[in-house]
Amino acid sequence: MKTLKLIALFLFVCIAAQAQQKDVFYKEIQNFKKQDSIQFPPKKAVLFIGSSTFTKWKDAQTYFPDHVILNRGFGGSSLPNVINYIGDIVYPYQPKQVIIYCGENDFTGNATAQMVVDRVKNLIDLIRAKYPKVPIAYISIKPSPSREKYWPLMVEANQKIAEMIKGMRRAAYINTYDAMFNADGTIMADIFLADKLHMNAKGYAIWAKIMEPYLK
Repeated sequence: MKTLKLIALFLFVCIAAQAQQKDVFYKEIQNFKKQDSIQFPPKKAVLFIGSSTFTKWKDAQTYFPDHVILNRGFGGSSLPNVINYIGDIVYPYQPKQVIIYCGENDFTGNATAQMVVDRVKNLIDLIRAKYPKVPIAYISIKPSPSREKYWPLMVEANQKIAEMIKGMRRAAYINTYDAMFNADGTIMADIFLADKLHMNAKGYAIWAKIMEPYLK
């Protein structure tokens, strides 16, 4: 009986934690819906989805003047969160292309490199289920200085994701990882904000230059 109570308590704590996490993202998703109700985004935009690296890229449109950018990144999200809300952040928009930046936060939740790879595949498959012909691009997981202990896992995941995407039609892997290091192999500290996690304008400029040839 004691064991059953402990199991029940454990399940309750897990469910409560998941609900609380969902609520945090729920507010952001509702904000997207509110924006859409005021003025629905144009069809055939280049859709950005993923975590706070996209969320904080509030002026992304100015980096890509030849494209219509729709940014639906939401802060702190991991791949399961993006998958959970795919019906809200992808399916309604009829995008011309989907660009993904997500996976970095998964490692703080003790995900392995293979788990991240599998989650990326799941996300791509779900996008394909709705939009089978829409091009998809995945941006490499970035080497944030504050998460240096995860770099080996990030490198492994990036390599596996790049290899996986090679075998997919209408899909591309965008390697921004290597460009974030100096010639001597040290990370470019001046492209990050004070939190050593999110990028500043200089960092986004590096990304934009690499991303531009991949945008449809």
